[in-house]
Amino acid sequence: MASPYLDFDRGSWAALRVSTPLTLSEADLAELQGLNERISLDEVETIYLPLSRLLNLHVSATQMLHTATDTFLGTDHAPPPYVIGVAGSVAVGKSTFARILRALLARWTNHPRVDLVTTDGFLRSNRDLEARGLLHRKGFPDSYDVRKLVQFMADVKAAAGAVHAPVYSHQAYDIVPGEFQVVDRPDIVIVEGLNVLQTGDGQPGKPARVFVSDFFDFSIYIDAAEADIEAWYVARFQALRETVFRDPRSYFHRYASLTDAQAIDTAQDIWRTINGVNLRENIRPTRDRARLVFEKGPAHAVTRIRLRNV
Repeated sequence: MASPYLDFDRGSWAALRVSTPLTLSEADLAELQGLNERISLDEVETIYLPLSRLLNLHVSATQMLHTATDTFLGTDHAPPPYVIGVAGSVAVGKSTFARILRALLARWTNHPRVDLVTTDGFLRSNRDLEARGLLHRKGFPDSYDVRKLVQFMADVKAAAGAVHAPVYSHQAYDIVPGEFQVVDRPDIVIVEGLNVLQTGDGQPGKPARVFVSDFFDFSIYIDAAEADIEAWYVARFQALRETVFRDPRSYFHRYASLTDAQAIDTAQDIWRTINGVNLRENIRPTRDRARLVFEKGPAHAVTRIRLRNV
């Protein structure tokens, strides 16, 4: 069976940048990068700029289609936000990827208002997870308030006014009560999360369920070998032990006193029992639903790009 994807190496993908200008500086990039992850300007030029150009073309075409529909109907409505989903494992670098992509897209003149929303805010509270016996499964599909997330996406696409997304604190490891991110009819919304491409089996005789991915105009999956992702997770855990975990207010403050060997053992155990299981059972099976797949090598650089052609 022929693959539905077009395959690119770094060189052939980079050529698709054409004349797209580099609008980020080293200082901009330093602010956007995640802990223990360094993205070079060369990586931005080679990988992100062609993507920025592709998405700009898609957004422009969608805006023109909306204008054509308005002309036909004799209406004058603001177009709904163009929604981009970014999926991938814990520690694969999707948060940094989404932040850099947001910064680049916001520099195009025809869609300067770009919001980034993470699905962490739609995790159930720790109290709720504990009551359901799911605290150890945080990040798995059943740990999210999917109904609230789907309603949020529907409200964003309706473009009727400001929509509020709950805020999650990685320091507290919980939802922040009373705190919200306001999304008010931007040009583009990037939705980043572990399971944003998740679907489920329909049940005969029942209406088809609506999923988060049903609201996406474009979807991206960040991929890498599991051994590499685990190594990145362990390295990030060690870095957090020297920084965030030292704060007494941190949910993981108890890990700050671990020795190097203990920290490695703890991180590997968390990966083996939680994050690795979630990747294999829930996240990676959604990869081929993405319009675009970026495959990373051990140094976090993208080595292969697959763009869906059908």
